[in-house]
Amino acid sequence: MKNIIFLALIAATAPALAADLKLPAVHGHRGSRGTVPENTLPAFEAALMGGADVLEFDLGVTKDGVVVVSHEPKVTPERCLDAGGKRLDKPVPLRDLTLAQLKKYDCGTLLNPKFPQQIEVPGTPMPTLDEVFELVEKSGYAAAPKVEFNIETKIFPYDPDLSPSPEEFARLVTDVVKKHGMEARVIVQSFDVRTLRAVKKLAPAIRTSQLTYESLVDIVPALKSAKVDIWSPNYKWITAEAVREAQAAGIKVAPWTINTRKEWDIAIAAGVDAIITDYPAALVEHLESLRAAKK
Repeated sequence: MKNIIFLALIAATAPALAADLKLPAVHGHRGSRGTVPENTLPAFEAALMGGADVLEFDLGVTKDGVVVVSHEPKVTPERCLDAGGKRLDKPVPLRDLTLAQLKKYDCGTLLNPKFPQQIEVPGTPMPTLDEVFELVEKSGYAAAPKVEFNIETKIFPYDPDLSPSPEEFARLVTDVVKKHGMEARVIVQSFDVRTLRAVKKLAPAIRTSQLTYESLVDIVPALKSAKVDIWSPNYKWITAEAVREAQAAGIKVAPWTINTRKEWDIAIAAGVDAIITDYPAALVEHLESLRAAKK
């Protein structure tokens, strides 16, 4: 049932690519999850090498208040090995670990079976937000000087012990962003509007993005109320009409996570402003082929 809307969009928009194309920005989801273990510095390097416009990733906070890059609020057996190179018996909450303790885990050896192109990067620790900014600042890749950052605050109202309060989370993140002078290059995204509102109060120059999942509702009033700059819906739950309505309200649209050419073309035909993908290099190549076809 949840694919019905997306399949309808296929039928409605598939022929539209040949005419007036507006090509979207490329967000490398968790760096380049399709080719490198997610949310690691090598994954971000791969996205830069592939020409991504934006590095997309997730944030958690350690016991000693350091902002780190992780999709889950825990070190998980699926993603990381312990200091001795062994599988974890159970997930370990980030909030139970200091940064020094967290850095002992190997989060680059285990491969995700959903992404057969992944290559391992043994011994790679979980990075901090500081380290991602430093990687980009020192990078020689052509994309680095202008690349932006779409960073998600992972916060859980049903389990508040897994993260700081929305206000504290926002403060910790904006402090790091300001330290590196990255306000104009950062987007903070979340499913939880509380952190988005807190970020705007602390750093109005930082753009905010409201994530949504499996719902197609009258979203524009909610987006306006939250005063966000971007709407980031699950790609299976968008329509061209919804994209136009958001854009007419001055809100850009960046759906997640889209990984095939067929789906990229559908999103492009719908007029989205950006595409979040696990294969940024492949999407960049696809967009270049479309640009060449327009000439």
